[in-house]
Amino acid sequence: MKPQSLFITGTDTGAGKTVLATLLTRFLREYGVRVVALKPLCSGGRDDALALWSAGGKVLALDELNPWHFRAAMAPVLAARREGKQVQLAEVVKHIWRVSRGFELVVVEGAGGLLSPMGEDFASRELIVALKATPIIVSPNRLGAVNQIRLTLEALPARLAAQAQVVFFDLPKPDSATRSNAALLGEFIEPERIHRLPWLGMNAKPIVIPLRGRLRVGLQSLVRCVLPVPR
Repeated sequence: MKPQSLFITGTDTGAGKTVLATLLTRFLREYGVRVVALKPLCSGGRDDALALWSAGGKVLALDELNPWHFRAAMAPVLAARREGKQVQLAEVVKHIWRVSRGFELVVVEGAGGLLSPMGEDFASRELIVALKATPIIVSPNRLGAVNQIRLTLEALPARLAAQAQVVFFDLPKPDSATRSNAALLGEFIEPERIHRLPWLGMNAKPIVIPLRGRLRVGLQSLVRCVLPVPR
């Protein structure tokens, strides 16, 4: 049987996808879930993939966790073309199901925002649809976030948008938007699908951050919404 899949996307590049994917993978393992984390495509370095590799206990080879990696720091589809390569949706989906066999759950981190081109004729949205994954949308908790999140939800098929979870990462100095965004977004989607995580520091390493306090509470809230069976 195929594992349940969670797909972490963001309102933009640098929104906090890798931080959340790393923290969530660590928390799920602590929760007793047989989970594997994947970063199918990356460009401009493999730091994100390495963080996930460590968070997941290195149960796969790095090249299984991150099979397509390209040198140029640009959209993966362009970085691949620069190296004379192409990545097709079907082969990414096939790889994900193959390496996640035997796990209960697979956490997949996208590249860029929902519609940022990843490969030939597909973005994170098409990969989410192909995997029938639960989308998790990550956003910095700042002015403009509600608009960006609603646009991201609008770009998803209705069935998946109705399942999507939203994670806000608070700012180092909370402002009026930080304090009000969750409540405002809750006028448009179910409030229980909105989760806030604290500011973790400019140079925070999510692989070693203690999972406690507000961080633990936020992760617990998210996990209870995405796991099919309470634990």
